[in-house]
Amino acid sequence: MSKPTLMILAAGMGSRYGGLKQMDGFGASGAAIIEYSIYDAIRAGFGKVVFIIREHFADAFKARFAGKFEDKIEVVYAFQEFHTPIKGIESVPVREKPWGTGHAMLAGEAVTTEPFLVINADDYYGMKAFEQMADFLMNRCTPDNYSLVAYQLPKTLSDNGSVARGVCDVDDAGNLTGMNERTKILRADDGVIYYYEGDDRTVLPENTVVSMNYWGFHPSVFERFRTQFRRFLVDNADSPKAEFFIPLPVNDLIQRNIVEFEVMTSVDKWHGVTYREDKEVVEAAFVALHELGLYPEELW
Repeated sequence: MSKPTLMILAAGMGSRYGGLKQMDGFGASGAAIIEYSIYDAIRAGFGKVVFIIREHFADAFKARFAGKFEDKIEVVYAFQEFHTPIKGIESVPVREKPWGTGHAMLAGEAVTTEPFLVINADDYYGMKAFEQMADFLMNRCTPDNYSLVAYQLPKTLSDNGSVARGVCDVDDAGNLTGMNERTKILRADDGVIYYYEGDDRTVLPENTVVSMNYWGFHPSVFERFRTQFRRFLVDNADSPKAEFFIPLPVNDLIQRNIVEFEVMTSVDKWHGVTYREDKEVVEAAFVALHELGLYPEELW
């Protein structure tokens, strides 16, 4: 059985953070968050990492990580631009930025032939999630059975502002039945978690589980996403800021009963840097992880 692939979405610019946080140092010896994900993936049995990046910072990105882990895992690069060729799609409207996370996945199709995990470059997911997903991809992933590792909402919030999360609906069998994107979630002064829509706010229970973009897919997903992306381009030809986020085609596949998504809930705390002020908190978290012995002093 072939080893699964790790696909890392690293083409985003981090506008709220204020820079290329994919390459920023947080952990021991200045290690980036992305390096902890790769370390955990290697430890869990992944055999290849596919970086989805932008061409204009490719040289700097490769230089930042060159020589660190190429002897431990196969490394491949794919580029995502708004005009990145997608099989079966002849042309796309001109715009300044790429089309979102679903489009980023399609940009990596040519170099991804195994069951694979998709993650964000700037999120720390915890080592257990990689073990859970490696087991799924090697033993249960099929053309009609994909997966998601979800996180407990309170463990994904920022103290420095609101966050956007995909709020998950999960049935009694543990399968995803739908996802609602909530773009403004925060814990208010009264201690309650709300999501806001204009002047309205709605309570989100403490046991809510959310997607942090930690998806397990069979390669059959590419053809299905292409079909959805083709429709998306027609519907959004005059919408220069529209984005083809992964939950859009995922919800469609679920609603049409084409694929089941097995949900595995992580008990680990997610760490990320939505805002620059989050960096100090994340750095402290990595210090604690090293002190617990979960990572060596030097990753590589």
